[in-house]
Amino acid sequence: MTIYAAIGALEQGLVYGIMVIGVYLTFRILDFPDLTVDGSLPLGAAISAVAITSGLNPYLSLLFAAFGGFAAGAVTAILNTKFKILHLLASILTMIALYSINIRIMGGPNIALINSATVFDPIIALGVPAHLASLVVFSLFGVVVMGGVIWFLKTEFGQAVLATGDNPQMIISQGVNTHLIIIVGVGLSNGLVALSGALIAQNQGAADVGMGIGTIIAGLASVIVGETVFGSSSIARAIIAAVLGSVVYRLAIALALSFDFGGFTFSPSDLNLITALLVIGALIAPNLKKKLLAQ
Repeated sequence: MTIYAAIGALEQGLVYGIMVIGVYLTFRILDFPDLTVDGSLPLGAAISAVAITSGLNPYLSLLFAAFGGFAAGAVTAILNTKFKILHLLASILTMIALYSINIRIMGGPNIALINSATVFDPIIALGVPAHLASLVVFSLFGVVVMGGVIWFLKTEFGQAVLATGDNPQMIISQGVNTHLIIIVGVGLSNGLVALSGALIAQNQGAADVGMGIGTIIAGLASVIVGETVFGSSSIARAIIAAVLGSVVYRLAIALALSFDFGGFTFSPSDLNLITALLVIGALIAPNLKKKLLAQ
């Protein structure tokens, strides 16, 4: 693996790490299986791309993208809490609807950002090389998002979110409106996913309706790898582990794609196989460790 491939994998790990935090919030914190993320990631990309091409500040476009993702997540949560639709089915319905909505927003299946302003321009203007600007921006956003989510989960409302996922009956008996908690929690999750999508679109120079395919798989894989490698003994550690898990996941993929053993190589079409093997390895590693220590 070349140094450029490693830097690229690190960049992807950091920017997708924001998405992974969103997946962590629903699957681990709220215990809410949510497939909306496959649609909310390209939704954020579409909103940001259209906003930028319409002359809006690229940083401001991120706020619109995050708000759009929040709205998408809130729809899923409302379908589940108010209309009693199974959370998995509710998220699938929203994800399907978002495919058409994203095309409507972009006016087609994709939209280019060639010669458009991006969040990287101010960093490049400071003298940072163009090939490192995205790494700097993604690192800054990753730190801010991690710190913000950790702070949020320590607030009174954040504690209610934790309690709702851990013991909903108990929190209901305390008079807390769990429906509101779930709507805000799932909305926040998809807001982060959409923010990630907006940053990815600006980095790639385009938004595409199909760029969210496999998002949930990559997110879950990163969460599992992060928990296995770095642990999850506290909320702060678990959030940081989720982002680091995303970096490890992307580096592992880059390493696998550069693997060459006697002419045998992996191709991009083997990505799902590589992901499955990584997740399987992460899941069985704790049991293997216990057995080895027991001997």
